[in-house]
Amino acid sequence: MSDFRNPSQLVRIEAEALLALAARLDGPMAADFDRAVARIFDCGQSRGRVVVTGMGKSGIIAQKVAATLSSTGSPALFMHPAEALHGDLGMIAEGDVVIALSASGETEEILRLLATLQRMGNALISFVCETKSTLAQASDVALDCSVPAEACGLGLAPTASTTAMLALGDALAIAVSLRRGFRVEDFAALHPGGKLGKRLATVRQLMHTGDAVPRVKIETPMTDVIYEMSRKKLGMTTVEQAGKLAGIISDGDLRRLLERDGPEGLRKTAGEVMNPSPQTISAGEMAVRALHTMEEKKITSLIVVDSEKHIEGVLHLHDLWGTELM
Repeated sequence: MSDFRNPSQLVRIEAEALLALAARLDGPMAADFDRAVARIFDCGQSRGRVVVTGMGKSGIIAQKVAATLSSTGSPALFMHPAEALHGDLGMIAEGDVVIALSASGETEEILRLLATLQRMGNALISFVCETKSTLAQASDVALDCSVPAEACGLGLAPTASTTAMLALGDALAIAVSLRRGFRVEDFAALHPGGKLGKRLATVRQLMHTGDAVPRVKIETPMTDVIYEMSRKKLGMTTVEQAGKLAGIISDGDLRRLLERDGPEGLRKTAGEVMNPSPQTISAGEMAVRALHTMEEKKITSLIVVDSEKHIEGVLHLHDLWGTELM
C-alpha cells in the first residue's frame, strides 16, 4: 500500500509544507511579507479595500483570506476572476489592493486581468508556488507558497499548496491587524452574533438598568432596604448619597447583621450596614473580564458606574452564565 494512503502521512506532508513556509517567512521572504503588510495597511489608511481573487481551489482559499481580513479590521471582498472578465471588475476602485492566488502563476483568467489592474494602478500581491511565473513577475509583491510535495498521491490535486496559501493569508491578516492596533473591542464590534459575539459582549449589553437596579439612600431604614432587595431579586442593593454610589448591601451583609445584632439590627440605616468599598466596573468593559473579576473576588454582582461614580447599572453573575462566556 502506498504511503499516500496513510492518513497520518498525508497530514505530515501538509505540516512539512507549513514548516517550509515558516522558514521562508523567517528568512528570504521576510522583507517581501513586510512589504505586503505595508501595502495593505496603507490601503486601509486611505480607505481602500483588499480585493482577493483566485480560481478553483485557490478561489476557495481566497474567499477565506478575504473573510479573515474583513473580520480583523481590513475591509476585503472576494472577486471571481472569470466573472471579473464579464463586468465584476467594477468591484475594484482606485487605491484598492488586489491579492491574487494561483499556484502555477499562469491561471488564464487572472492573467487576463493584469493589464486592467496595471492601467488602474492597483497594487498587486500574489500567492504563487512558481516565483518565475507570469503572475509573480507582474506583481508588486510575490509571496512564495511552494511546497516540497502535494499530499495528493498523484501530485495533482491542490492540497499542501492550498494549506500553505491559507496559512499565509491568516499570517498576513493578523500582521496587518496588529500594525493597525486592532483591539478586542474592535473585534467584538465586528462579531455581534453567535457564541463568539456573546463572549465578546460588553457590560453595557448585559447589565440591569433603570428601575431594575436596586437603589436605597444612605439614610434608608434596613426594613426598607430588605424590601428593595426582595423586590429587585438581585441579592443586593446599591446605596446612594448625593446621587453617587456610596456602598453596597448584599444578602451576606444582611445575614451577618442579623447573626450579630438580631432584630435590633433592623433599626439601623443603610449607611451603617453597607460595605463602603464595593467592586465596580465601567459599562464599556468586556463581559468576560467582568466574569473573571467576579470569580477572583468570589462575588455575584458588580456595580456599573461612570467616571464620577454615578450608578449606571448592575451586572449579576447569572447574566454572565447565560452568555456562554466559559
